[in-house]
Amino acid sequence: MRRTSQALMVQGTTSDAGKSVLVAGLCRVLARQGIKVAPFKPQNMALNSAVTEDGGEIGRAQAVQAQAANVTATVDMNPVLIKPNSDTGAQIIIQGKAYANMDAVGFHDYKRFAMPYVLESFEKLSSRFDSVVIEGAGSPAEINLRANDIANMGFAEDADVPVIIVADIDRGGVFAHLYGTLALLSESEQQRVKGFVINRFRGDISLLEPGLDWLEEKTGKPVIGVLPFLHGLNIEAEDAIDASHDIKSNTKLSVAVPVLTRISNHTDFDALRLHPDIDFRYVGKGERLDNADLIVLPGTKSVRDDLAYLREQGWDKDIYKHLRFGGKVMGICGGIKCLVTPLRIQKG
Repeated sequence: MRRTSQALMVQGTTSDAGKSVLVAGLCRVLARQGIKVAPFKPQNMALNSAVTEDGGEIGRAQAVQAQAANVTATVDMNPVLIKPNSDTGAQIIIQGKAYANMDAVGFHDYKRFAMPYVLESFEKLSSRFDSVVIEGAGSPAEINLRANDIANMGFAEDADVPVIIVADIDRGGVFAHLYGTLALLSESEQQRVKGFVINRFRGDISLLEPGLDWLEEKTGKPVIGVLPFLHGLNIEAEDAIDASHDIKSNTKLSVAVPVLTRISNHTDFDALRLHPDIDFRYVGKGERLDNADLIVLPGTKSVRDDLAYLREQGWDKDIYKHLRFGGKVMGICGGIKCLVTPLRIQKG
């Protein structure tokens, strides 16, 4: 592949290792240095999406990364977006447009046909920008997903880009994660890895140094950096929900949102969650949907299944009780459909 830009790919040992934030950070650093940089993710699986200026759909994380790079988000920054609508099926978005609904097996076979779109988008960005910072998906060491891979090392090999691997030390096992991930790669893929980044470290760095020395000696790869645990880092999540609930004093409004199984675009609630005058909480499985001024049913990619889940959790009864005592309820997108149907049935 011909390209005029410099490129670097950030892969992770696990999901939520910090790839999205690291790519956003690198984009911002390069942009501040006057380098025209673009983010890129070959394949994203997320229900948090964003709409580009031309009406296409990409992962929310790439839109945030484009903002960090001070550039306009385009569909080429995330050419393949997978939006799960069941445990085994998903809607496939190709270069911003809905392509088809597929089951997991069908898409696994389809990936080799998707790769040309991925490489085409990457080449477009490479010709327009000085640098492209690429985000992998999940882990490159998922043996069962290696065939026809377009998200991690399969892309890196075809596009011939260097790779760094990031791991989250806060969840534990960081050295096993990094050493094991490298060991499961092919020889050519191992050579492509230029070093490691350890994310979310807190404590005295001197206590970590013996482990860093061991890792570098065992792998022959440098630890490029150790990133601190950033408290209060409020950046839109790619997929995971931050369900922590910080109790605020003297708030003017309490808001509760049930976490549906296929909740979509939950980052829309970030403005409420971070507002100092609002006590916001997500309500999870087994919890009661009570003690709120306002209940909001979020969007969902699978209305029928999440409606059944809502009833299974007893949240429909919580909603009726909430209304009887003068509370307010609203729905967003698929949440509106979930809201109307159970109310009609209960009244009958």
